[in-house]
Amino acid sequence: MTDIKDLNKEELLALLQDAAKNWLAHDGLWFQAVEKEFGMEAALEMDKRAWEKFTVIEAQRIMKFLGLKPGGGIPALAQALKFRLYAHINVQEILEISETHCVFRMSNCRVQESRKRKGLPDFPCKSVGLVEYSGFARTIDPRLLTRCLACPPDPHPPEFWCAWEFSLEA
Repeated sequence: MTDIKDLNKEELLALLQDAAKNWLAHDGLWFQAVEKEFGMEAALEMDKRAWEKFTVIEAQRIMKFLGLKPGGGIPALAQALKFRLYAHINVQEILEISETHCVFRMSNCRVQESRKRKGLPDFPCKSVGLVEYSGFARTIDPRLLTRCLACPPDPHPPEFWCAWEFSLEA
């Protein structure tokens, strides 16, 4: 019987990717159950409440793992974003990075791509994303401000699903 400690690097990365897919599947199933029972608006509100707490936990754990101290600014945020669960299953990029500013883009989103394949409209994730990304950034550094550049249900260009601007408060 194989033990996790016996896995090689490629197998561990595959396991991490599978765990991230499982996490996302659970998140989606939870959301759909709430939406079916109480409607989209209630499901979005509950999702925001969950993300408000989860994003802080995720950021804190990433900071601990990477040895990042609070107050690390844009460089710490850019590093931490690469270690989120989403980073293992979505295609994302950081643009225009400087000491005081960066733009984060989700070029390929599993949730949105799945909906697109099924002929469904874009998932209206902006209200949840505002809570998620601002909470994550503020956990990394309380001086970080978050602004949504584009996110469904708002229109977005075909090359990305959502984009977020982070800046260091003066």
